[in-house]
Parts: sequence; C-alpha cells; structure tokens
Amino acid sequence: MKTPALCPLDGRYGGRLGALRSVMSEAAFTASRVRAERNWFTVLSHLKLPRFASLSAQETDLLNNLLPLTEQDLEVIRALEFDGYEKIPATKHDVKAVEYFLKLRLKNTPLKDRLEWFHFALTSEDINSAAYAMLLADGVEKALLPALENLQKNLAQLARKEARSVLLARTHGQAAVPTTFGKEIRVFEARLSRQLQELKQRKVSLKFGGAVGNYNAHLAAFPKVNWASAARRFVTSLNKGRKIKIVLSPISTQVDNRDTYAELFDNVRRINTILLGLSQDMWRYISAGLVRQKTAAGEVGSSTMPQKVNPIDFENTEGNLQVADALLELFSRKLPVSRLQRDLSDSTVLRNMAVAFGYALTAYLSLSKGLSKILFDRKAAQAELSAHPEVLAEGVQTILRAAGYPNPYETLRDFTRGRKMTPALWQEFIEGLAVDGPTKQRLRALSLETYLGFAVQLAEGKYD
Repeated sequence: MKTPALCPLDGRYGGRLGALRSVMSEAAFTASRVRAERNWFTVLSHLKLPRFASLSAQETDLLNNLLPLTEQDLEVIRALEFDGYEKIPATKHDVKAVEYFLKLRLKNTPLKDRLEWFHFALTSEDINSAAYAMLLADGVEKALLPALENLQKNLAQLARKEARSVLLARTHGQAAVPTTFGKEIRVFEARLSRQLQELKQRKVSLKFGGAVGNYNAHLAAFPKVNWASAARRFVTSLNKGRKIKIVLSPISTQVDNRDTYAELFDNVRRINTILLGLSQDMWRYISAGLVRQKTAAGEVGSSTMPQKVNPIDFENTEGNLQVADALLELFSRKLPVSRLQRDLSDSTVLRNMAVAFGYALTAYLSLSKGLSKILFDRKAAQAELSAHPEVLAEGVQTILRAAGYPNPYETLRDFTRGRKMTPALWQEFIEGLAVDGPTKQRLRALSLETYLGFAVQLAEGKYD
C-alpha cells in the first residue's frame, strides 16, 4: 500500500485493481491515444492520397511496434507536454504531445517523409473521443464484467445450496410467510443476470468528424474522398478482438453526444443498486443471527470488544457502491451536455471515469469476499420461523376462501391479529371450523416447513 496516496484506490485498495489499472490508467489513456493516431494514419494510407504511398510490410511493422508504450515512452510524452523535449517547447497540450512523440519516434525511419499525416484533419477531441471509447469498453470488458460474472456465479451456487433452507420472510420488517434463503438469494442473482446481459450488449460511441463534426478540413483538402467511410473504417480497426464494441456517431458537434456513455453508466448504476440491496440484506441477516461469518485466526473485529466479527465486507461494499454511484450519476447528467459546439468543463470529469469504475470494482470484490465467508444458520432460521406460527394465516384464509367459507379473511384477522399464536391454537381453530373433510385435511396439512409455494424451484432457477 502506498501511504502517500491521496486516493484509496491507489492506496488501501490499490492491490485489488490491477485489471482495471491496466486498461483505464493514465498510461492506458496515453496508449489509447497513440493507438488512435496510428490507426488513423493507417486508414489514410489506404485512401490513395497524393504524396502518401501505401505502407510496406516494414513500415506497417514500425507502426505496430509503437505499442505497447515503455516507461521511457511515457516519460517522453510527459516531458513534451510539461517540460519540453529535444528543443521542442512544452506543448501544455496532451494530444499534441502524443503527435510530437510519434514524429520523434519515426523521424529516422522510412516513414520520415510522411510524418505530417499524423493527426491529419483531426481535432484533439477526435483522438480523445476514440481513446475514451477504448478505455470505457476495456474497463467494462476486462475489469467489471469478469468480477460481476464471478459474483453472479457465486450467487447462483449459493441459491442452489440453500434452496431448501427455510427462512421467515419479513415485509415491512414484520413476520410475513415462510420462504427459503436460497430463493431470496436467487432474486438478486436473477436481477443481476438481466442487467449483465444488457451491459454485455452495450456499445460505446465516438465522434471523428473534425473541429465541429462536419469534416470541414477533410473536404477542404480532398473533396472527393468519402471521409465518412474512412471514419467508419477507423472505428472498425479499433474493434478487433473487442466484445464491447465501439460505434461511430454519424452526426456530432466537436464532441460526441455521449448518450451511450450515459446509458452505460446508468446500466452500471442499476447493477450497483441491486448489489447495494443484497449487501444491506446480508448485513441484516448477520445482525439477526441467521447468517454467520467464518473467522480467521488473528483477525480483529473491534479494538475494544474482542468477541466481535463485523460484517465489514458488506459494509465496505455498501460504501464503495454509493461513492461509485454518486460519480456515475454525475457523469450521466453532465457528459451529454456541452455548450454550443463544445465547452471544456467535461475534460476533468472524463478523467474520473476510472475512479468510478475503481470504486465499483472494489465493491464487487468486497461483496464476493463477504459471500465466500458466510454460513447460513439453518437451526437459527428454523427457530425464528417456529416462533411465528401466525404466518400460516395467509394459507388458512386462502384455503377457506377457495372452499367458499364466509368472510375468511376477516375471520383470520380477528383470530390472529395481536395474538401470540401457537400450534395448539391453530389446531383448536381448525378443528372448530364448519368445513368439509377434504378442506379440513388441507388445513391440517399446512406447516411452516412446507408452506413454501415454489420457493425451492425458484431457488434452483426453475422459473417456468
């Protein structure tokens, strides 16, 4: 852990986030800009433009070898932006620094006479839009989705394992009817599954039409070229090997509308909302003694109360999800709005997308850890359920309703409400009913352990 770290994502939680850091860090962002510049250069080489000969195999290799960037490459790009490098003054402009870096890297190669084709007809936002699209797609595909898919798998396994473990369901915090722990876990798994399917189908858009999206410079230089087709070819080059695809916005200002960003962030927030509910319910089950946590030798739950085993993983999940959601909601509200053709207030906001993903990923990993340590206490759950025989009232009144018994709901309400019910009271009530033999037999057969409806089947994933 880096103690001087300003943010816990680089300090306390840093060791967990390698998968995300590799695709959404500042270094990854710089590499994505290089990839965008390189791929556009390659697209231009196929357009048969004057003074731009087709690339040879050697020249293609030179371009391919620009990536991955080394630490020295990153230092050069940083120096070009902030300090100046090899008699080039500091650009104070991140994208221009990348352009100059490419020209420096290739100035003594067979490409030296074509260096001005880098960043041809583009505005910085074309490169940044492509780079951010790659970062978002990679962040979802390579960091968030693996963690979420693992979480979904663990929830499905837990639901099956505890499919028959009876549990007292509570509505409004009050005893309601019997259910099973597995079925209640399956509720969250099913909701997560639906949102994951949507997330896997998300696309991230970019714009690539120049200063205000009209291809002004492109057409001024080469009016007969189909520049929209060239832009689509560029996007295709970015999608090789990707599951989360990038798409071209056909019409834009200087910036992409980022509606796809908002859709993606809202999708992640829906996932986080589901997991927040799960974390809070697990906290409640632990608090009620229905779920126990495995202990590890030497771990401390409280600095003063040595007996405590706190639900820290679920609490950590809750807090980190809320931080992530606060940022994601800001992004969804802020990024699709830009004054006129563009204002720069989005720049610093965009740089924090990885932060939101970092807190979300930290939460997913904490939740998986917490779930791996829980044990459902079937005896405690059975004892709690047995203490509330009144929850059979729903079943009793429904059987009576089906049998045509007069005012069954009101009869049960008056008999059970506010009364401490016992099995003996139920037996007395049932035996005193003026109903036919089969109806009375169905009433006698009701039990807390079997009045479960389809809970077991639902927990096992059988919804039909």
